[in-house]
Amino acid sequence: MALPVAEWQGRTARLWAALDPALRERLAAASLHDAVRLGCDLLRAEQEEEAALVQLCLQAPTDKKPEAASWYREQGNREFKRGQYQAALRLYSKAASHELPGSPEVSVCFANRSAALLHLGHFEVCLEDIARAESHGYPERLLPKVLLRKAECLLCLERFQDAQDILRVLESKITLDGVMTTHLTRLKKLSQLKVRLGEKQRCPEPAGERGGIQREPEIWEENSSISGASSSLSLSFDAERGRHLVASQDIVPGQSLLKEEAFVSVLCPGESLPVQDGDTAWDTRATNADLYCHHCLRQLLASVPCQGCSYAKYCSQGCAEMAWQQYHRTECSLGALLLTLGVFCHVALRTVLLAGFAEVSRLVAWSHHRDKNLQNPEARCKPLSEAPAAGAGSRGIPGCGSNGRYQSSYQALFHLLPHTEQHSPEHKFLCTLSVVALCKQLQAAGLEAAVLSQESSQQWSKPKACEKTSDELSPELKTVAEAMLRHVLQLQCNAQAITVMQELGPGDGAVVDKKPVRLATAFFPVLSLLNHSCCPNTSVSFSGTAATVRASQPISSGQEVLHCYGPHWCRMRVAERQQLLSQYFFECHCQACLEELESGVKSVVSIRNSFCCPKCHAQMKGEEYTLCCSNEACATSASRDHLSGRLQDLRQQIKKALDLLRVGKADQAIKMLLKCQMDAGTFLCPEHLLMGEMEDHLAQVYATLGKWQEAARHLKKSIEIVEMHHGPSSVETGHELFKLAQILFNGFAVSEALSTIQRAEGILSVHFGPQSAQIQELEEMKACLSQLPRNILQRT
Repeated sequence: MALPVAEWQGRTARLWAALDPALRERLAAASLHDAVRLGCDLLRAEQEEEAALVQLCLQAPTDKKPEAASWYREQGNREFKRGQYQAALRLYSKAASHELPGSPEVSVCFANRSAALLHLGHFEVCLEDIARAESHGYPERLLPKVLLRKAECLLCLERFQDAQDILRVLESKITLDGVMTTHLTRLKKLSQLKVRLGEKQRCPEPAGERGGIQREPEIWEENSSISGASSSLSLSFDAERGRHLVASQDIVPGQSLLKEEAFVSVLCPGESLPVQDGDTAWDTRATNADLYCHHCLRQLLASVPCQGCSYAKYCSQGCAEMAWQQYHRTECSLGALLLTLGVFCHVALRTVLLAGFAEVSRLVAWSHHRDKNLQNPEARCKPLSEAPAAGAGSRGIPGCGSNGRYQSSYQALFHLLPHTEQHSPEHKFLCTLSVVALCKQLQAAGLEAAVLSQESSQQWSKPKACEKTSDELSPELKTVAEAMLRHVLQLQCNAQAITVMQELGPGDGAVVDKKPVRLATAFFPVLSLLNHSCCPNTSVSFSGTAATVRASQPISSGQEVLHCYGPHWCRMRVAERQQLLSQYFFECHCQACLEELESGVKSVVSIRNSFCCPKCHAQMKGEEYTLCCSNEACATSASRDHLSGRLQDLRQQIKKALDLLRVGKADQAIKMLLKCQMDAGTFLCPEHLLMGEMEDHLAQVYATLGKWQEAARHLKKSIEIVEMHHGPSSVETGHELFKLAQILFNGFAVSEALSTIQRAEGILSVHFGPQSAQIQELEEMKACLSQLPRNILQRT
């Protein structure tokens, strides 16, 4: 959630309404500096609000609870015994995150998790968990069990000498123990492993090609004036469009234009994914916070928990240590408050922590100097090139350094527009109180020195209690609060969602269905230079915290490079797009919007997603409550509410069908989906997106049953509708073709599979580049099919 929880929003709204009108007027017109000062005065007078915020934080606890660790471990054991190793893996990770530092029980969590990893075939990661268990003091009496597991992993990885060494150690341990009867099972397992080791050493498996298919790296020449940008771009500035990027040469589809690492990113907690059924005392569901590294955003398999809180989890000890040194030593004890105040507040805090107080205070002081100059008529007339070094470089473009280079730096980030005057007074008030409350908690928790970079970053050291408490923020923390308020306001227009393709369902089927989900919120100073268009000429993809922008269509020299902020012409009507874009404080005048507004003709989205006449199947028309058939010979009319209700009921039935598929009742799911199709045909246009979704779901069910021809037939119908809505070269069409390639590959339709792979590659490489995981998988399928005997290729 970007903004604070609803309860805190409600409290600040009531407080705003109760303020004296004169004070409301002062707050509405206040600069960021004055808003922080007034916010401090208000929270000092309204101590009830701070107490209420403390109570709200209790709903999002991030402290470690040993009793929760014990419970999660027991649940993990239960899932392990049922053979649900993926669920057990996540539950053991939750258990480890709740164990106190130094507790011997954490070694048991890692050892148990290693057993699940072994069953899932993740041998390298299993070895890492075994090493963690040993380093955390795993009980000596249980060590033979873990060593057997280690030897098995080494055997599977064909590290024969290492496996032999472990088996010798294990043999001596069991012999020295003396009580042989307690080790009978392990002795049997040891004997089996020694036999397997001998077999593998005598008859090693033929060496296959390791890793994915290697492709030549993309040709890349970096821009000398814009960090991370291609030399084919140039930076421009004008009063109407602000800073923007323009093609300095002709650009072809698929060409990389920008590669940028986020200056700051914060993982969004995300939707819960069910791990097991039933309500319990503790949440057993897995969220984004459990599935991705909180520092680099890589997908987690066996997380390394923070030693101070139960919330932060990392992919490695290296990421854990780097996060602690850079920001988490300050954030760790504030986890509940940060979850309560929302992701934007969290991003704002982490931004100033990464920038460092010296740079923050320098730029805040510059902004005060600039504000004074703006009030001076003579200063207002000075050109941008005469601004101080902090404001603009020799090129006169805000955010550039003194050398004229625009870098992915805090200076560039600071110069993104906060639109202070455009935000509603109520929203600015909410952001002000939230930021001030967070800074007051920093001071009360004794974290001010850490924020000001004056405290040692000693690993896992806890902050000292504040020697003296005060309701008044220190001048330094007021500076921090002012910068944070600026960043919270900037985020409404400049936040970039980092998205990831997340698998739907268990992910163990022959055809993997994925959907894009918001993984994190980030600041990308260079990417933020791209202006919006509802029909953009670029596509953005992410790998961890890195963004890559590619041309999605030809861009002529001199043409502006444009990015879609969300509202796309093929997904929304112009009125919907303009309403959503109002949060960015501009009216969109892109080609798609102008054509739709000037022509007065209904958008393609309106036509294709419309209702049809129940009698003659012509399109139903009308803007009000009653819709009439467009066929003049048919006088049928219907209530919009009635048809919308039918559409809602239909979606519920589709959801029930997918629930049946999830519990293994594929035949029942097919019957229900076919009934939904028949019902939809009586009141939805054939090109309606939901008609395509049903075809996609049917393809998924038939693929589950191994009925590949039926699956392909339905997916082709889905692709036709997706192409109508999104275009033949869209990323949506590319994803559907990828699924079709999987189905044709599994169905042994070689010729058609090869042609589909070629088309999918052509589209997906434009949007994600030739090194993406999907392109690699398509290449592997193509290589496998191409190696089939010639007579089979000719038959298919």
